[in-house]
Amino acid sequence: MSRPLNILFVSSEVYPFAKTGGLADVSGALPKAIKDLGHEIRIMMPRYRFIGERKFRLHDIIRLHEIPIPVGSTVELGNVKSSFINNLKEKVQVYFLDNVTYYGRDGIYQSPTTKKDYKDNDERFIFFCRGVIETLKRLGWQPDIIHCNDWQTGLIPAYLKTMCQGDPFFKSMKTVFTIHNMGYQGAFPQESFAKSNLPPELFQTNGVEAYGNFNFLKTGIFFSDSITTVSEKYADEICKSPEIGAGLNGLLSSRRKDLTGILNGIDDQIWDPATDEFSFRKFDIKSIEAKVDNKHALLAKLDMDFSENRPVIGMISRLADQKGFDLVFDIIEDVIKLDVQIVMLVAGEREYEKKVEALQKKYPKRISVFIGYDNELAHMIESGTDMFLMPSKYEPCGLNQMYSMRYGTVPIVRATGGLDDTVEDYAGNGKGTGFKFEKYESKELMKVIQRALKVFQQPEEWKRIMRNGMMCNFSWENSARKYINLYKDLLKHNV
Repeated sequence: MSRPLNILFVSSEVYPFAKTGGLADVSGALPKAIKDLGHEIRIMMPRYRFIGERKFRLHDIIRLHEIPIPVGSTVELGNVKSSFINNLKEKVQVYFLDNVTYYGRDGIYQSPTTKKDYKDNDERFIFFCRGVIETLKRLGWQPDIIHCNDWQTGLIPAYLKTMCQGDPFFKSMKTVFTIHNMGYQGAFPQESFAKSNLPPELFQTNGVEAYGNFNFLKTGIFFSDSITTVSEKYADEICKSPEIGAGLNGLLSSRRKDLTGILNGIDDQIWDPATDEFSFRKFDIKSIEAKVDNKHALLAKLDMDFSENRPVIGMISRLADQKGFDLVFDIIEDVIKLDVQIVMLVAGEREYEKKVEALQKKYPKRISVFIGYDNELAHMIESGTDMFLMPSKYEPCGLNQMYSMRYGTVPIVRATGGLDDTVEDYAGNGKGTGFKFEKYESKELMKVIQRALKVFQQPEEWKRIMRNGMMCNFSWENSARKYINLYKDLLKHNV
């Protein structure tokens, strides 16, 4: 196929409109890269209350007011608004499915005050998936590919294969379903299934059911034409490991030929030390010595003492076992004794938040903790720290290790998923881009940190590792080309 493709990219969160994690970054950046390669791509997401009409210049789509969308035996009304993501070459259009009942709240998946998932998340994303189908029909726009992301979009392939099957409008559309994290599956009680209005016979193991629940992620995996995930290593791990595959490794193994690992990229317009508006001093590979000024500025902002020869380790993360914090808490006081400083931008499980706050109280000049997310601080940590720690139990792709390398911040990671695919372990003689450890044990984490600290004391060798990382190309263009080839391969069957 030589003609430009039409693609609808569907996600529950898209930067800069709504973000809880890496899914938003991917959903904001990948469509821009695909558009730059000459294809027509549009995005669709829910319109949450905090997505302000004035701030994001939303406008109503003509003739699309009040689309009736069935949820179980009731009918909810949706309307569609539109805005754009700016890009260097062309803007990317974004459609927002609006409904006050489901999206007129402060959080995306959970209440910001109670930190508990909304009880009607099943209905909220049934409405969204069905709404995507109904909106396309009313727009009269026929994408070649509907690219779905994570459990919140998992019912779309099932609707296309069932209720839309006889409709010529949808006949040639293909679905790609991307798994960003197997740990989040959208598993709801059996009673939720009736709300979807999918054929009753689909509620079985050879369908949408998993372990007695109506499982949105499984539905997407089962019914999509092609499945992707966000690194090659993670694609293998989710098929082979019951733990990393989170109980769906059998289904994934059975569809292995349809599963492709495509590494996420990073938005190198936003994450660029040479142009970063939040850096105290901009720098690139030729002016790497300027990085120390950013270290000074970061520590001054956090009221911590500065020493050029004392390493600063950064962490930007969800506070969860998946991210390796059980290992971190085992050794953190021993690490501090090695004359380092640690800067954390974190949020998550309250029990963990209390632990890091207590550590900061105990070591105020050695540990700085910010609970929540702060975009400016995130950029300052990447540009001002010496090392970046990601000791994840599993990590589908990870973005911060790639941001870090671009900023000359040397990553210390566990060899899993995308961390293993992107970081080359230091092997002496200036070879490598970071430091890796294999076994998920606190003593192994301690060893790799000590190894990194030892090399840090050799400034010229350390600079070579920094430069190696800065030379890596993690731009979205590489990944976008792989997705386009995948789309084209799927559409060959239609010709």
